[in-house]
Amino acid sequence: MPTALITGASAGIGKTFAERLAAHNTNLVLVARSEDKLKQLAQKLQEQYKIQVEVIVQDLTETDAATTVFNTTQAKDLTIDLLINNAGFGDYGEFAERDGEKQIKMLQLNVLALVDLTHKYLPGMRKRRSGSIINVSSIAGFQPMPYLSVYAASKAFVLNFSEALWAENKSYGVGVLVVCPGPTDTNFFVAADFPGSFANKANKISTPEEVVNDALNALDKGKSTVVSGGLVNHAIVNISRFFPRETIVSLLEKQFQA
Repeated sequence: MPTALITGASAGIGKTFAERLAAHNTNLVLVARSEDKLKQLAQKLQEQYKIQVEVIVQDLTETDAATTVFNTTQAKDLTIDLLINNAGFGDYGEFAERDGEKQIKMLQLNVLALVDLTHKYLPGMRKRRSGSIINVSSIAGFQPMPYLSVYAASKAFVLNFSEALWAENKSYGVGVLVVCPGPTDTNFFVAADFPGSFANKANKISTPEEVVNDALNALDKGKSTVVSGGLVNHAIVNISRFFPRETIVSLLEKQFQA
């Protein structure tokens, strides 16, 4: 039975990945900060699907957090067949006026922890010539985003990093997919401190189930990238091909201004 490790597994897209994979007979390693939520989810999935679920309570913004997670799975003799780097957060507002420490923690989680975990688990997959990695980016990664500057930049890194790894690892039988959702019905808007009415401006709010379904279907097909959320999101990620970048970022500044 394969084993998947999921970060940010206590809620939203991460939790949905856990539920979907459990239903398909996959053992799980669930990583997040919330011990109570993780344990409740683990118990539910173990009882419902008769799988093995390990819980690792870890704040991935901490230094050497990925090493702690990796060493824990090594100590338990767990082979990770699917790594899902889902944990991440955003922060809305003008960069100069936002909390600087929060911006650094965002990069630690969205970029550094993702790179570190990937670097720790990928060599084993290459050696076994099997395994997969799903990195969760965003449609925000396709263009600069005023008032979400660090978040969008971090997701651009995830997008480019993942596509490069897809090409590097095809010959080793290892799949790498980056999934790029648009606005999704999670706690993202609240955690990012958006104005209360902002989510209502989104063109379409996807469900976590839709995002996970798109991701797993794309992974099965060996794709490098999937934009989830329908035609509107596909149009958004391709708009930079047709207009000057200054024009696009100016329009986005007006759209995202509170």
